[in-house]
Amino acid sequence: MNELGQAKTPWHLWVVGIVATLWNSGGVASYMATETGNLEAMGMTAEQIAYFSSFPAWAVAFWALGVWGCFIGSLALLFRSKWAVWLFGISIVGLFGTTYYQQVASTFPESMQTTGQTLFAAFIWVITIALFFYASRMTRAGVLK
Repeated sequence: MNELGQAKTPWHLWVVGIVATLWNSGGVASYMATETGNLEAMGMTAEQIAYFSSFPAWAVAFWALGVWGCFIGSLALLFRSKWAVWLFGISIVGLFGTTYYQQVASTFPESMQTTGQTLFAAFIWVITIALFFYASRMTRAGVLK
């Protein structure tokens, strides 16, 4: 605690916040490339571009919640805001909707059905849930206000 009775910011908050912001900026770039029609620049095939371009509005909305919730939540960590917990929670809801669409409600392109893609999707879930619990822990510790 400092002289004002506030919890000191632990060094790991800065590491987690910076790494999370950088990681989630990749998600923002991917989302923005899709929404601006700039998927060729990301090295996608015609089949992959057609798949991402065909997302219905509700799936795009969930994707936006997931990407922007996690990115802004990462920034909220750096600003020591308790809103990080809510933003990561919103991101989990978005990730759930996006995962549902990709795995159940659509036909995922064969070229994207790889072990690497599956592991990457699982990694996104692990990171997002870990950030939610980390922000929750930092809020309980009095670090995030």
